[in-house]
Amino acid sequence: MKVDLTPYVDKRICVALSGGRDSMALIDYLSVNAAQYGIMLSAVNCDHCMRGEESARDSRFVADYCRENGIPLIFFRADGRKFTDERSAREWRLSCFDSIISSGRADYIATAHHMNDNAETVLFNLARGSSLAGLTGIAESTSRSYIRPFIGVSGEEIESYVRKRNISFVTDSTNLTDDYTRNKIRHGVLPALESAVSGAVGNIYRFSRLAAEDEEYLSRVASGYVSPCRGGYIISHCPERVIFRRAAHLIVNGRLHKKDYTFAQFERLYALQFSENGKKFLFLGLSAVKQPDGVAIVETLKEDGLMLPFSEVLGRTLQMPDGEKFTIAQGEPPEITCGLKPLVFDLDEVPPTAVVRTRRSGDRFTKFGGGSKSLGDYLTDKKIPQSIRDRLPLIADGAEVLAVGGVEISDRIKITENTVRRAVFICPNATEK
Repeated sequence: MKVDLTPYVDKRICVALSGGRDSMALIDYLSVNAAQYGIMLSAVNCDHCMRGEESARDSRFVADYCRENGIPLIFFRADGRKFTDERSAREWRLSCFDSIISSGRADYIATAHHMNDNAETVLFNLARGSSLAGLTGIAESTSRSYIRPFIGVSGEEIESYVRKRNISFVTDSTNLTDDYTRNKIRHGVLPALESAVSGAVGNIYRFSRLAAEDEEYLSRVASGYVSPCRGGYIISHCPERVIFRRAAHLIVNGRLHKKDYTFAQFERLYALQFSENGKKFLFLGLSAVKQPDGVAIVETLKEDGLMLPFSEVLGRTLQMPDGEKFTIAQGEPPEITCGLKPLVFDLDEVPPTAVVRTRRSGDRFTKFGGGSKSLGDYLTDKKIPQSIRDRLPLIADGAEVLAVGGVEISDRIKITENTVRRAVFICPNATEK
């Protein structure tokens, strides 16, 4: 068994050590080769407390091994935690791994995933109707500083290595049952496939590496269609469905961290770009809006996201629910700041009943020189994107809008020769969004 360890020269590697066959083979292999590559080795063990005495036994086995071999061990125990499923247990385990990296105790966390695990993942995702992204298998490394040195090694090679080195290990009894989908694939599907097509596991591995290359290229192309906007991102008009879907995935999953999306939702997003401007599609707490420059996907704001008396806002810098800041203060505007649009108005013309809020149905705005129209029509005239209209702070008195942050003030509160007190409304320039 030969594994390329040159990428890890002089690195601190912490092995995720369960005590099972694969992880014990991995720590043994790294121990044997540590001096040659200057690797500083440690281990981490996580007791989920889900298998009672058996899991405690496994942790004791790992602790004894590390003590006898002079390997520093970091131990986590899920005292008092109740995991409802394997997924929640995995999330806790990964949080333990991440804490090791973030605290500077290791450069990498090494897991013992191997070629057969990769084949299980590919087959499982294929059976669920995955796109190409789901067929890329298990990567050799991740952006979270996880590495899988054995990913190109078959389970049979690892088993042979364990026998040759006479490596002791423990067995997780849950891996022996067919209670889990992966176990059914491991015990039934993969052996049958290998019997029908010799070398199937290795061939699936090669396929997954080629699929990963294709996916990386297509995703890189798709990223060129994605640009930030207030509260989210815009996908520029893209008639190529395969590229558009990847752009949507990059935003929804990668940038906005929504996991439970569906193929049908991405199809609706694709169709939205051919609709009329202003049409919306709501899903997963997101708003997708058709705009002249593409489809904007933004976090949906609650209707009660902002509502404060004007008197309480004056002299303060506040933050909108989407994170954008604005200031309303008495006096002259400061020196112009890039990206901001100060609006100067007559403070004494703001009625005591005025509030600062986001827009509502029925809002109206009076332009300079007179002439009232609906706020929506006014914002359309100003070419303000639909995706940010609900995110603009307003000064309003009832349904009459006196100022639109980052856009304009109404004729009613404009500066005149009779103005005594001036105030300034400083907000990100909405016409540049």
